[in-house]
Amino acid sequence: MSTLKRIERKLEPYAIRNLTLYLVGGQGTATLICMAEPGFIGWMVLQANAVLSGQWWRLLTFLVTPPAGNPILAIFALYLLYFMGSALEAQWGALRYNLYVLTGSTLTIAAAFLFPYSVATNIYITGSIFLAFAQLYPDYEILLFFVLPVKVKWLALITWIGYGISFVLGDWAGRLLIVAAVANFLLFFGPAFFQRIRYGRRRMRSQAQATAARAKALHGCASCGVTDKTQPNMDFRYCTKCDPPVEYCEEHLRSHEHRGSVTVH
Repeated sequence: MSTLKRIERKLEPYAIRNLTLYLVGGQGTATLICMAEPGFIGWMVLQANAVLSGQWWRLLTFLVTPPAGNPILAIFALYLLYFMGSALEAQWGALRYNLYVLTGSTLTIAAAFLFPYSVATNIYITGSIFLAFAQLYPDYEILLFFVLPVKVKWLALITWIGYGISFVLGDWAGRLLIVAAVANFLLFFGPAFFQRIRYGRRRMRSQAQATAARAKALHGCASCGVTDKTQPNMDFRYCTKCDPPVEYCEEHLRSHEHRGSVTVH
């Protein structure tokens, strides 16, 4: 058993089972509170200068900031989060899924502290969960707004494009939050992605070599260089008077100078 496997087995009992259920429950509760008291979200978001002044709970509460939009959109967003997060935990196991969320959260906190007066929420952490789900299940169809069937790979493409636009047009605080989410994704999927690239290159090289081998001429004239590829209708024969026997086209079979120690015709 590898060292990594042994570490995973030792840490597995400490993993939080059904982590997504806690995230969805916290976000759902926060949604109800913010509907009654809209200003409450200001006490939940991650703001480094507020944390440094003693509001340490923001390091946790930013993970359960409510989804943006009206209550119907919030319900839809929470449903998707629960579905996708549960699927990831079922595929990876609780420990790996915990590490994925923890890594994204840690990188987000680090990015927030580089710009102490900026505000960070869980939007990019949730986005990285969606991108991970789309990477594992690209052809899975979801009913967008419970009506329109769309494969998640196309929604993931839109998400990547949105990240790119936000990175170009946003400020540096927002860019770092995007980098944190993308870095989290690449830490878990990058090695397999680059392995597939290397495998694809080897396969293309093998196919090219096989194609070149098939395209190689089987017969060729030692005198003029014509082959069965350049002249498919040409007949080729070996001259047994040459030492060793040499192949020629029908035109040069009897008009060539014999090779080896044999005299000329």
